[in-house]
Amino acid sequence: MPALPLPRPHRDDVIIAASGLLGGLVLWLLNLYMRTGYVLADTRLPLIPLVVMAAAELLRRTSPRTALTIGTVALLAEQCTHGNLATVAMYTDIVYAAVLYGTPVAARRIPVAAFLFSLAVTAGSLVWLRSPEALLIGIVTALVVFVPALTGVSVRYHRDAAETARLRADQTALLAEMDRAQAVTAERARMARELHDLVANHLSAIAIHSTAALSIDDPETSRTALGVIRENSVEGLAEMRRLIGLLRTGTGDPEPSSSPTLGSLDALIEQHRAAAAAGGLTCVLEDSRTGSEPLPAPVELAAYRIAQESLTNALKHAAPGPVVVRLGRAAETLTVEVTSALGDRPGPRAPGSGAGLVGMRERVALLGGTFAAGPRDGIWRVRADLPVSGTRKTG
Repeated sequence: MPALPLPRPHRDDVIIAASGLLGGLVLWLLNLYMRTGYVLADTRLPLIPLVVMAAAELLRRTSPRTALTIGTVALLAEQCTHGNLATVAMYTDIVYAAVLYGTPVAARRIPVAAFLFSLAVTAGSLVWLRSPEALLIGIVTALVVFVPALTGVSVRYHRDAAETARLRADQTALLAEMDRAQAVTAERARMARELHDLVANHLSAIAIHSTAALSIDDPETSRTALGVIRENSVEGLAEMRRLIGLLRTGTGDPEPSSSPTLGSLDALIEQHRAAAAAGGLTCVLEDSRTGSEPLPAPVELAAYRIAQESLTNALKHAAPGPVVVRLGRAAETLTVEVTSALGDRPGPRAPGSGAGLVGMRERVALLGGTFAAGPRDGIWRVRADLPVSGTRKTG
């Protein structure tokens, strides 16, 4: 089984180890020792713990637990020699690094162990020496073992706090970017619905009557068709100018102040009657609501747009017969229902893309209502139930 490769030391660790080793050699050459009178009196012996401690420094960041174990053994061996101040200084750095770079469990346990060890050394020195000098031994032990561990805890806490703050800032920026993207998407969808609802009915009428003017060789029919085309062109341009003006003002209002309401449905029905007559359609408004309580602006706009789009679809696709727009109010729900006859009818038709149904469904969903559209009993039926209170959005 091949041996696992040793971790590559960090550049800063190499510098610290080399500096500690060089400093210890200078102290040894100058014969500056920490103690005298020990059994192992050979002055070369302090170099062994010094070299071992410098080697442990190379692992302070990549393997802090191993570095602390080797350093502790080297420090205990150093107590039997004359001693070298550089060896002790490097050990304090290893204790600090073990707390800072070690596991969370080690970061909690090492300071406690260092504190208990300092107390034990102080108590043992008092029992052994029976003099106040024993307190100095306890203080020195705490400076070598406990204080570096306590410093490592403080630095690690601030480092983790800074990392947490950075992650929180990144998350906030990500959420802000997601909100911005969603807002842009929602605004694009809203403007697409608005543009479609403003222009589709006018362009449909223009398409149908221009086709009629081209296919029917009758001056009176052509004159009538051209009149309807002109009327729808003028109204479509006016609606486009209003929408462009809203975009240029950039007020941020959810809907323009001049948005149509249900009070404008009579004018809308009257406008479609002239265009529908050529296809054998009759437009009728049935309003069964009672009372004059005002509705929220988003609800009125959605109801108006649903009726407008349904009339436009009937103008393009419905068979000859009545096109009925019904308004009803039950408790806190406004109901908009539009029915038209199914089947083929003579005369020109305008093509459809299905965008109108998508826009109506989106409007109802934004208000938290329900929407249904489809054939039933020989008629095409569009129904929307809009909540009057508790509106979720205004888009």
